[in-house]
Amino acid sequence: MGASFSALFIDQDGLSSSSPCLGDLPESCVASIIQHLDPPEICKLAKLNRAFSAASWADFVWESKLPPNYHILVHKILGFVPQNLGKRDIYTRLCRPNTFDGGTKKVWLHKSTGGVCMSISSKGLQITGIDDRRYWNHIPTNESRFHSIAYLRQIWWFEVNGEVEFPFPVGTYSVFFRLQLGRASRGFGRGICDPKQVHGWDIKPVRFQLWTSGDKHSTCECSLSEGGKWFHYYVGDFNVENPNSSTKIKLSMTQIDCTHTKGGLCLDSVVIYPSAFIERLKHNGFLKCTKPCCHMLHSI
Repeated sequence: MGASFSALFIDQDGLSSSSPCLGDLPESCVASIIQHLDPPEICKLAKLNRAFSAASWADFVWESKLPPNYHILVHKILGFVPQNLGKRDIYTRLCRPNTFDGGTKKVWLHKSTGGVCMSISSKGLQITGIDDRRYWNHIPTNESRFHSIAYLRQIWWFEVNGEVEFPFPVGTYSVFFRLQLGRASRGFGRGICDPKQVHGWDIKPVRFQLWTSGDKHSTCECSLSEGGKWFHYYVGDFNVENPNSSTKIKLSMTQIDCTHTKGGLCLDSVVIYPSAFIERLKHNGFLKCTKPCCHMLHSI
C-alpha cells in the first residue's frame, strides 16, 4: 500500500531516492502509530505527507478517541447524522460547543482528551427573584459562552438551583459555578468590572450543594472574594458507572441569611468538567473553594 506514496520522494535528477522515506510507510502502519497520539498531534502530522494525511482519516484511529458511548451522545447532541460520516468528522462535530435544551446547555468534547464538558447558562437555572428587575438583570456580554449573564443588584434571599440529566461517559466529574464579583461591562475595547454594588459576601459564606444518584449529597461552604475576575467555585464531584443510561444531578448555591443583603454578583453558568481538569483550573488561577472545604454526606 505504501509503494504508491514512494513516488512523492524524487531527487533533483528525476530519479527515485534509494533511501527509505516516511512516504514509503504503509498507510495502515502509519495509522497504527498515530492512534497512540493526542488528536491535535494527529492533525499536525497529517500535514507531513499524503501517507500521514490518509492515515489520519482511518476510522479505528478516531474510534479510540471517541467516548465509548459516543453513539448515544451523537443521538442526544447532534440528532441525525449521515451513516457514511467518518469517525474523524464525528469527533470534530462533538468537539464544537453543541447547544441543546432550548439553548440553555452546551456540551462538547475536550479536543486533546476527548472528555465530555458541559455548561448550563444562567437562563437554564432556577434563580430566586430573577424576574424582578429590582434584584436581577440579564446583561449581554462576550465573556460568556451564552453571550449573556445574570447580574445580581441586591437581594436578601439568595438561592440558585439547577439540575441536569445526561448520558455522561464512565468517569468522575466535577461541578463548578462560574462567578464574578462586580458588574461586567466593556470599555475602550476591553472587559472592565464595576465593583460599586459588591457587598454582603464577606459576612457569611455561600453554601454549594450537589445531589447525585444513590442518595449521595455533598456540601461546600466558601466566601466569595477577589472581584473583577471570573472564578470557578467548586461544588462537588459525581461518578458515572453506567454510560448507557442518563445520570441525573441536582445542585444549588445559597446564602439565605436575611440579616443582610447581598449584591454585585455576576452569574454566568454552571460548568461540568472531568475531575482531572481541577489541576488545570488551579494552575491557571481560576479555581476557588477546593475539595478540602467540602464533605460528602449520605442521605438516610
